[in-house]
Amino acid sequence: MGLACAVTLLAAGCKETFDAGYNQPAGILPVDQRNPIILLNDGAYDNWFGEYAVLLANGGGSPLAGIIVDETADWPDIQTNVGGYRDLVAAARSSGLQNLPDPITSIGPPLVRPASGNIADTQPNRSEGALLIINASKTLGFPYRPLVIATGGALTDVADAYLIDPTVTERVVVVSSLGGVSSTGGVMGAPNGQGDPWADVIVTHQFQYVQVSAWYDQLTDVPSSSVPQLPNNALGAWIAAKQPNLWQWSPASDQVSVLAVGLPSFATAIERVSAPGSVDAGAGDGGATAGPNLVTNPSGGNWLVTGCDGAAATALFWKVLGTTN
Repeated sequence: MGLACAVTLLAAGCKETFDAGYNQPAGILPVDQRNPIILLNDGAYDNWFGEYAVLLANGGGSPLAGIIVDETADWPDIQTNVGGYRDLVAAARSSGLQNLPDPITSIGPPLVRPASGNIADTQPNRSEGALLIINASKTLGFPYRPLVIATGGALTDVADAYLIDPTVTERVVVVSSLGGVSSTGGVMGAPNGQGDPWADVIVTHQFQYVQVSAWYDQLTDVPSSSVPQLPNNALGAWIAAKQPNLWQWSPASDQVSVLAVGLPSFATAIERVSAPGSVDAGAGDGGATAGPNLVTNPSGGNWLVTGCDGAAATALFWKVLGTTN
């Protein structure tokens, strides 16, 4: 239902005469809460990535067009991963939240840099997630309002989508919770950037890419003292059960990619960056440790979020949660 509604609204919008004011992003990034989102992540239990997405979709944030669940070295059990997201969606629906798609599984190993070093020679996985990204982008992605792929893990499925259909980059913007900030720009390492270095190279060279390397302490979203204040419904019970098991690797939290899009006030500082040089010149190690560094460049084609407002995120979390039943 959510996908159908988004299709209807966006199809109506594409008939309008382009209005720079109407289409101006609400925040400091090129996308905002009007852009539909597909989630791409692995585990469902270490942070509030999925919870923020379903709450934003029902609280004035980005419409949720898909949920892709994969497996990584950190979360290698695909059934546990997708089961968690299915349980979250079921709890949210039972608590009155609407327009939530069913999570799908996507299985594909990290991409391998070919001997030629040319992206076009990379063998695709043709994963379920990549195919969903391509198909949804043809319906929901427009030049003035592209489909967003919000990631909290490796970029394998996003890069795989490009290998299958290079025109996907005309309809998609990638926003990723990933890496860190350096003195010269950004680093595509841990968290999440180390999962598929060659995919990192492909995404930064081919897509419009927003790296969110600004973190806040996710343990303050639902501290133990606030658990009794959770709503007495299925979603409240889900959050209460999950809260003690959050990863204590603070302040990193995958939900910053979702928040950067769906809550325009969340991103408070950005830099324009570019992936250095050509792929043939050795961007990224293509194999084991990290993707390419991102270099500060005022005219660069990518964005690096370096500051965020965690308090605004927490306030939004509880505000929308209070509307559930």
